[in-house]
Amino acid sequence: MSSQQNNRQANLTRGIRVEIASLVYNLIEVVVSVTVGLLTGSAALVSWGLDSTVEATSAGTLIWRLKGEKDGGDKRTVLHRKKIALYVVACAFWIVVAAILYEAVSAFISQEAPGFNWWGIAILCASLLVNPFLAWGKYRYGKRLDAPALKYDAKDTMICQYQTIVVLAGIGLTQWMGWWWADPVAALLIVPYVAWEAFEATKDARSVDPDEAEATADA
Repeated sequence: MSSQQNNRQANLTRGIRVEIASLVYNLIEVVVSVTVGLLTGSAALVSWGLDSTVEATSAGTLIWRLKGEKDGGDKRTVLHRKKIALYVVACAFWIVVAAILYEAVSAFISQEAPGFNWWGIAILCASLLVNPFLAWGKYRYGKRLDAPALKYDAKDTMICQYQTIVVLAGIGLTQWMGWWWADPVAALLIVPYVAWEAFEATKDARSVDPDEAEATADA
């Protein structure tokens, strides 16, 4: 095996490890944030938790995609998994958009201020520290491996970071200023960026053609 192949195998292994770390951490986020969000009535916190569910799904799909290449899959298999991974990430973005809109509209209709819970604040603050490292790792190995799905996953992680800041601000304004509408508005501020990334990921997924590998091999 050449040094270039060895280097790619090493990067694949590290990329898988980053995604495993992302999967585990996002599952923790889901359990804590969705539970606390439902108990306190925070639309922003529930939306944030649903985004973590999507991130966990993306991480699992990317582990599968990277492992397929690492285990020596042929070019068509690798491209097939790449296409599926991109579609999963794209669908993940669209699901987040729908979930945020639903939670925000529900909050506007009820006009009830969410309750306060230190567990919710704790998981949000923990994410402020963890997410930049996960995003950096995903983008780094996505660039080294020329893996668009990994790069989009890094962007999704940074969306979560942005969302974390917005949710914290919304909770703060709701609790200390009495602005019940700050929580759903904080959730809605995330929608345009997520929708744009969903569109871009969908476009990239459509551009991947596994059959090109067979055509190249037969030429």
